[in-house]
Amino acid sequence: MSTPGASAPAAGLRLSLDWQPLALLLGLMALALPLMGSASSWATLTLAGLAMGLIIFIIASGLTLVFGLMDVLNFGHGVFIALGAFMATTVMGGMSGWTGEGSSLAANLVAVGLACLAGMAVAGAVGLVFERVLVRPVYGMHLKQILITMGGMIIGEECIKLLWGAQLVPLPVPEALRGSLLLGDVAIEKFRLLAVVLGLAVFAGLLWVLNRTKLGLLIRAGVQDREMVESLGYRIRRLFVAVFVAGSALAGLGGVMWGLYQQGVTPQIGAQVNTLIFIVIIIGGLGSTLGCFVGALAVGLMANYCGFLFPKAALFSNIGLMVAVLMWRPQGLYPVGVR
Repeated sequence: MSTPGASAPAAGLRLSLDWQPLALLLGLMALALPLMGSASSWATLTLAGLAMGLIIFIIASGLTLVFGLMDVLNFGHGVFIALGAFMATTVMGGMSGWTGEGSSLAANLVAVGLACLAGMAVAGAVGLVFERVLVRPVYGMHLKQILITMGGMIIGEECIKLLWGAQLVPLPVPEALRGSLLLGDVAIEKFRLLAVVLGLAVFAGLLWVLNRTKLGLLIRAGVQDREMVESLGYRIRRLFVAVFVAGSALAGLGGVMWGLYQQGVTPQIGAQVNTLIFIVIIIGGLGSTLGCFVGALAVGLMANYCGFLFPKAALFSNIGLMVAVLMWRPQGLYPVGVR
C-alpha cells in the first residue's frame, strides 16, 4: 500500500515571498472602483467580499492541508462541512435563550463558540472513521480516491437526512450579531467582522503550526522522507491521521460559519460548496496554504463585485477568474511543486 506524501510540503510563506499574486487582489479592487462610481458602495462590497473570502478560506484550508501534506484528493470534504453546519443548528437551537431577542453579545459569542466546537468535534470524529475506512486503502491512487470519497459523501448526505431530515433547517444569526456598523457611509455587517477575525486566526494558526512548531517540522519531514523520520522513533502514520482529522475539523468549523452566512442549512450544503472550494485551491495552487488564502479572498471579492455589477454573470465569475489565473500561472498562484 502506498503511503501518504508529496514531493513538497504544504506551503506556508515562502522564504522569498512572491508578491505578484497579492497584486491580483489589489487589481480586482482597483478595477471595481471606477465601475461602481460610489466609494461607499465599493468599500461596503469590498469588506463584504473579504469576509466571505475568509469564510471560504476556513472551509478550503482543511482540504488544502490534507492534499498538501498527504497527497489525498478528498472529494468527500463536503460531508464534514454539512456535519458542522447541522451541529450548529442543533447546538444553537438548544441555546435559543442565548441567541434570541434580548441576549447579550457575550452570550451570542459563547453560543457560536460552542456551535463551532461541536461542529469541529463531530466532523473530526467522522473524519477519523472516513480516513481509516475509505481513504487509507487508496493512498497514492488519485482516481480511486476521487471515486471512493465521492461515494462517501453521498452516503454521508443520506445519513444526515436520516438524522436531521431532507428539508432546509433555519440557522439564524444570533441577535447581537445581526445588523451593521456604520463608518460614515460604509456599512459593515457585524457577523462578517466575526468571520474576518476567525478567518485570520485560522490562517495565522496554520502558518505558525506548519512553520514554527516541532509538530509542523515532523509532518513536513515525514512528507519528504517518511522512513528517515520513522527511524528516529516517530510514528508518522499517526501524524498523518491527525492531519486528516484536523482538516475535517476545519471543514466542520467552516460549515458552521457558512451555515450562519446562508442562515439556513440543507444536506446538500457541502456538495454545493465543494465546487467553490476546489476552484479556490486550484487558483491558489494545490496544497498551498498561502495560495488558498489569496485565492479565497479573490473569489470572495469577485463574487461580490460581479453580483452587484453584473448579476447575470455572477454564477460564472469564479470560473472565469480561475481560467484567467491558470492562463497566467498554470500551476496556481503559489504552487508547491510538481507531483
